Amino acid sequence: MPRPMKWRRVCSLPGNTEFGPIGASAGGVGTVAMTVDEYEAIRLIDLEGMTQEECAEQMGIARTTIQRVYDGARRKIAESIVDGRPLHIGGGEFRLCDGDHENCFRKGCARARCRGGDGCGPAAGGPGPGRGHGRRHGQGRT
Repeated sequence: MPRPMKWRRVCSLPGNTEFGPIGASAGGVGTVAMTVDEYEAIRLIDLEGMTQEECAEQMGIARTTIQRVYDGARRKIAESIVDGRPLHIGGGEFRLCDGDHENCFRKGCARARCRGGDGCGPAAGGPGPGRGHGRRHGQGRT
């Protein structure tokens, strides 16, 4: 009997799901597809500054799994940039965080920060969907 799937916890969906070359037609053939859980791994590790172990705990999966997810996500970003191919983010094995998990008030949960009443979303000057405050790269990117 196969092992039951363990859903990956994601704090918020990306604000933008399509990225690609500007000013010229795509040099590569086809679109690079990145899943929402791969996007979340990139957000937590590269933007929020978490270790792979902290990221795995936040997403509710094993560290070895997050290492595989993160490596795949970085490879896809590289393919998109180097080959000039559009990048699409969507799908994957995830569930949106409800903001009630024990890790939700740690540094990585954008949903819990927004629920805290400190004003979130682009209109309030806070992080929009899929945008964290960022520890190493300054406060809130736009």
